[in-house]
Amino acid sequence: MFRFIFLFIFTVTALSSIANTKNDTLSTENAQSFEAFLDDIRTKAHVQGVSKATLDRAFIGLTLNPKVIKYDRNQAEFSLNFWRYITSRVSNNRLEKGKIKLKENQILLDTVYQKYGVPPSVLVAFWGLETNYGRHVGKMNLVRSLATLSFDLRRRAFFTRELLALLKLIDEGKLPHDIEGSWAGAMGNTQFMPSNVAAYAIDADNDGKLDLWGSKADIFHSSSHFLKRIGWRRGEKWGHEVVIPPDFDPTSATLKIKKSIKKWQEAGVRNTKGEDLPISSLKASLILPMGFEGPAFLVYRNFHAILRWNRSLLYALSVGHLSDKLLNNQTLVAEPITEPSLNRDNVIFIQTTLNNLGFDTGQPDGISGPKTRHATRQFQQSVGLPVDGYVGYQLLQQLKTP
Repeated sequence: MFRFIFLFIFTVTALSSIANTKNDTLSTENAQSFEAFLDDIRTKAHVQGVSKATLDRAFIGLTLNPKVIKYDRNQAEFSLNFWRYITSRVSNNRLEKGKIKLKENQILLDTVYQKYGVPPSVLVAFWGLETNYGRHVGKMNLVRSLATLSFDLRRRAFFTRELLALLKLIDEGKLPHDIEGSWAGAMGNTQFMPSNVAAYAIDADNDGKLDLWGSKADIFHSSSHFLKRIGWRRGEKWGHEVVIPPDFDPTSATLKIKKSIKKWQEAGVRNTKGEDLPISSLKASLILPMGFEGPAFLVYRNFHAILRWNRSLLYALSVGHLSDKLLNNQTLVAEPITEPSLNRDNVIFIQTTLNNLGFDTGQPDGISGPKTRHATRQFQQSVGLPVDGYVGYQLLQQLKTP
C-alpha cells in the first residue's frame, strides 16, 4: 500500500511538472488571447488617464516574451541554498568593487545618510546586489516584460499594477516609451519597479529628470528615500550572526516570533564568540536559513525593511552580510554545509508529496514560500524531526524514502 501511495505521488508530480512546462512556454493559443488581454489593459489604463497615443505606441507589434517566464521560474532565490546563494552574491569581486564605490562616492553617500539615515555601506550593498554597481541594469523592453508577466497567472495582479504604473509614467513623460530594464520589470541602478519610481524616485540633482541610470544623486536619494519609507530605522542594525545550543528548540526560529534579547539569551543564544548577547531594548526574530544545522541570525526591524524591498530571505541576508563586510570585513563563523541545491521539479515533488500526506502547500509551483515552509514544519513535527521548516535536500530525501 505504501509503495502504491508513492507511485501515485510520483505520477502526480510528473503530471504537475508537465503542466507547468506547458504554462511556461506560452503556447500559440495563449499568444492569440494575448491581444484580448491587451485590450483589457488599454481599458484600465485609459480609466487612469493614459492617452490613446501612448497606448498605441507602447502596444504596436507587442508580443509575449517566453524568456521572461523562463527567468521567472528559475530565480536563484528559488533554487540555491543559503551557502551557494551567499557565496555567489557576496563574492570577493563584488566586495572589492563595493569598497571602491564607497570611497568614490563618500561625500554624496554621507550627505544622503544625514538626510535619510541609511548607512553608506547598506546603500552600496543594495547597489552591488541589484546591478553589480550599475553594470547590469537590464536591456529588455519593460513594456513587453511587464505585459508578459501580467498575462501570466502566477502574479497577474501584481504585475498588472506595475504595467499600468509604467504606462502612466511614460504618458507623463517621466520615462521613454522604449525604456529598458530587467526581465522582471525593474529599472535603473537599484532596480526600481515602476510603482516605486512613481512613489519614491527623487530628482535630487534638479535637472528635471528622474535619472536612475546616470545620476548618482537621483540613484542614492531615491533608494534611501524608498528604504526610509518602507521602515528603515536610523542607527539600528539589520541583524547579526549568532550561535544556538544543541538542544535549541527550532520551532521559535521564525520571523513571526519576536522576543527581547534577554529572552533569546535565556534560550541559550549567544554571539559568535559564545559570549552574552549585547544589552538592547530591540526585539528580534531568529532565523535558520539552512535549518537547525546551519547558520543562525538574530534580525531586527531593519531586516524587515530589506524584505519589503525584496521578499527573499536569502537576498535580505546577503544585503546585510555584504554591508557588514564593506563596513568592517566581518565574516561568518558558521561552517559551510555542502549539499545539492533543489531545482524546481524537486520543490514541486516536495509540495505535491506534502499535499498528499495532508500538509497543505497550496498549488505546487516549485517555489518554497511561507506556505510550503509551514507545511514542512507540520510534517517535521508529525514524524519527530527538528521543526525548522527548512525546505532542502534532506527533506527531499526523506519524502522520497518509502
